[in-house]
Amino acid sequence: MRYGLAIDTKRCIGCHTCAVQCRNENNVPKKVWWNRVITVGAGEYLDEPDGEFPNCTMTYYTVSCQHCDNPACVKVCPVGATYKDPETGIVRQDYDKCIGCRMCMAACPYTGVRSFNWEEPQYLVDFSFGDEDVPVHQKHVVEKCTMCYHRIARGQEPACIAACPARARCFGDLDDPDSEISKQIASRSYEHLLEDRGTQPSVYYLV
Repeated sequence: MRYGLAIDTKRCIGCHTCAVQCRNENNVPKKVWWNRVITVGAGEYLDEPDGEFPNCTMTYYTVSCQHCDNPACVKVCPVGATYKDPETGIVRQDYDKCIGCRMCMAACPYTGVRSFNWEEPQYLVDFSFGDEDVPVHQKHVVEKCTMCYHRIARGQEPACIAACPARARCFGDLDDPDSEISKQIASRSYEHLLEDRGTQPSVYYLV
């Protein structure tokens, strides 16, 4: 199977709930976001519209690791710390193998979807939270969205899916034509981010 996400840009309201829930579920360190909400045409501000008043539009894109079918990051990792899971197609990180060379960050065309822990991870609160099956964050390693692999292993959906109040996010097996995600993709127009890079993302933006 090959798991992926479909994000309905017509339903997304840019509430950042998916990004916040991702932090909570995975105990993401302070000042780090594995999932970000950006707007088309935005500059330095959040929720900045595209165009000039009164002809403005607002379109939100939630951006995280694209879990590519042809991931550039996997090809350059010298120790196999970045790898594509053969059973799910999810691009994963092995913190214990990572040597902190950041080659995966340099090769990835999707800016900002990976982070590097220069120091011991710091948190907003002084105790650990999130799911007990989340790997412990480490110094000098690269991190990114795991598609909540720990939840998938238990037969659950990623945390961001259930949290979305607008039901703009869909998760499932892209290789199963009867899955909900495959039906959505088949019935809607969609686009990939930086499709010309040949990475074949597993995240579909329904337009």
